[in-house]
Amino acid sequence: MPRFSVIVPAYQVQAYLPECLESVLAQDWPDFELIAVDDGSPDGCGALIADAARRDHRVRPVHLPANTGLGPARNAGLAHASGDYLLFLDGDDTLTPGALRAVADRLAATGDPDVLVYDYARTTWSGTAARNQYAQLLAEDGPDVFRLADRPALLRLLMVVWNKAYRRDFVQRQGLAFPPGYYEDTPWTFPALATAESIAVLDRVCVHYRQRRRGNILGTTGRGHFDIFDQYDRVFAFLDSRPELARWRPLMVRRMTDHLTAVYTARGRLPRDSRAEFFRRAAAHCRRYRCAAPAPAAVDGAVDSAPPRLAVRVRHGLVRLGWHRPFRLLAGAQRLRRAAARHARWLLRRTRRAALGLHYRLQRRLPVRPDHAVFTAHWHRGYAGDPAAIEAKLRELCPGMRTAWVAAPGYEDTVPGGVRWLRPGTAAYWTALARSKYLVNNVHFDGRLAKRPGQVLLQTHRGTPLKHMGLDLQERPAAARDTDFARLLRGVDSWDYSLSANRHATLTWERVYPADYTTLEYGQPRTDRFLRATAQDVLRIRTELGIPPSATAILYAPTHRDYRRSRRPALDPHRLLRELGPGFVVLVRPHFSSLEGPAYAADVPWGPSGDGVIDVSGHPCVEDLCLASDALVTDYSSLMFDYVNLDRPVVVLTDDWEAYRAARGTYFDLLRHPPGPVARSEEELIDIFASPAWHGPRSAALRATFRSLFCPYDDGHAAERVVRRVFLGDEGSPPDAVPLHERRPAPSPERARRLAVPQPVPGPTTAHASHVAIDSPDRLETDRT
Repeated sequence: MPRFSVIVPAYQVQAYLPECLESVLAQDWPDFELIAVDDGSPDGCGALIADAARRDHRVRPVHLPANTGLGPARNAGLAHASGDYLLFLDGDDTLTPGALRAVADRLAATGDPDVLVYDYARTTWSGTAARNQYAQLLAEDGPDVFRLADRPALLRLLMVVWNKAYRRDFVQRQGLAFPPGYYEDTPWTFPALATAESIAVLDRVCVHYRQRRRGNILGTTGRGHFDIFDQYDRVFAFLDSRPELARWRPLMVRRMTDHLTAVYTARGRLPRDSRAEFFRRAAAHCRRYRCAAPAPAAVDGAVDSAPPRLAVRVRHGLVRLGWHRPFRLLAGAQRLRRAAARHARWLLRRTRRAALGLHYRLQRRLPVRPDHAVFTAHWHRGYAGDPAAIEAKLRELCPGMRTAWVAAPGYEDTVPGGVRWLRPGTAAYWTALARSKYLVNNVHFDGRLAKRPGQVLLQTHRGTPLKHMGLDLQERPAAARDTDFARLLRGVDSWDYSLSANRHATLTWERVYPADYTTLEYGQPRTDRFLRATAQDVLRIRTELGIPPSATAILYAPTHRDYRRSRRPALDPHRLLRELGPGFVVLVRPHFSSLEGPAYAADVPWGPSGDGVIDVSGHPCVEDLCLASDALVTDYSSLMFDYVNLDRPVVVLTDDWEAYRAARGTYFDLLRHPPGPVARSEEELIDIFASPAWHGPRSAALRATFRSLFCPYDDGHAAERVVRRVFLGDEGSPPDAVPLHERRPAPSPERARRLAVPQPVPGPTTAHASHVAIDSPDRLETDRT
């Protein structure tokens, strides 16, 4: 008896069925049977199912002689099911990686409840994905197991069958079956939830619900949508057969009325000549079941038993009265109100934008404030990166300087005390940009910024470049997207200083961002913390992140893929932990491009933290994550250039190196010159960590060579050099490379006051290679030798 029976009905979905079946067969939980039902499909679905059954013994094909509809096809699959639990999946949808294992783990943790409800994400034909808007109802706080009366708000979720796992003996005991016709989920889902003695939830996206551009049932115009009345007749007949469920009747009447009005008002479902008939039948249904309902008795603890809003009550009243024309007028008025509200918001934005533009021009006429500096980083995503390190050092060396940090709402808590928080786009923001002498960023300021005489703009960039940047993207349309290169160069022309970590970065920045700025080849300020942090600092950060003291923490930080819409990484951290066994944890930090935000990504498979996987995507400081970890797994992220300063192992996962290099372009061959062992697949990476290779002598040698090439000035004083040059005007002399074996300790307070640039360190050095242009793999090989 398998743990799961996954039932997949298929009818005219041959374009999507292979992906659907493969999403099940590729699950890392092997204990399942896949019952694929060919519902008399006239296309190639039957052949695809037969082929899958020949290739994998877990596929149990069921071929129906004629099309019966989605409900009867599922019933046919039920008749062949032998698993402990039943899961349903439509032929054009997919399971997310690791979904079955997550479901199995949650079932085991909650004592095998009758029903487990999990989450889904809508995916569109254009490639976008959005998590269910009521995902907060699946929070796993409170009792692990409950009844519907304890959490009736679950009824707000989409009433579908495929976002739940059902105990097979529970389904048989209740006699649940699917009716024919459209909306067949309705007479199944509510009875299952209402009669379940134990319900649990899983706060994880397990299904990708495909919103097809054409061909889906809900987008089809026809009288089949009248089946909804028969389905609700079945629901109320079930309630009548179970007197103990009578208290749910008022709530179900409201749910039915909402559902009927949603079908009526949805564009493209009902034929135009049948709309009046549909409304009359909806009115009759609402009157029939409302009149038969007992006096409203609130369900214990029911959030949904509260009276609906006035607009909803009016709409429901018009339906019950059968007043078709007033209902249409009300619906039209509501559409007009929404359109007017959208126009008003647009007009308000335009007016506000014009007013702020005038405010900025007026502020530019006032004197520049020489003791004011504005910092920001990563498109206003918090206090981070090189600008943060420079700002902190500036406050230390220049107490009289007034600093401000631009951070979007939600990131204001990352701004330290003593630093003014500026919200982007406000009058205070534009005042600061107009009148502050110093402007520091690692990306680009607002395109409307016009740097005035007397202002100084410092561009810190975002690390050593491996992938193509700037003007090099003109030949990379997948990466450039809609970049306005003329506008880009206008922004570059405003730079006074360009910060560089090494000679390779210097030569790259000056070529791809050509302008009359001064390059500061001073090292990477954000790595100063790595050379100054103490063991107590590391222990504190690990404790805050919940890393056990004896655990080996692996930081997984994949980068963005320009040629892919999804952000699904190559590594499944749960699988990695299962293979490595106890004693390891994985910190997961996905990369966010300028086009994305740190919101939940529905296609990221690791879901919420747990079982040794710690989701740190919302952590404001990547330097803290580096300090807390014992090893880094990345692909093409510039984080590797920082991490080697910790002299901790780095493993590079390059499963799509050829595609990435073709789409984005790289400045050197990472496979020939890596900072550590290279894995070309998830299996190879697991093998590396299962052996001493990931932290052995060869790993250390690769790391040392990489560090000598790209980190010659990272001695813990890069931020100080920047502050003294840009803010204090101390030009000094160029810094010398620091030997690998003798990283400079923190200077005494007396020396710190007079330190402008680091002096040469006695002893041999291998860092001279960083002064050679790395413009080809052969050149880098020579430097490395």
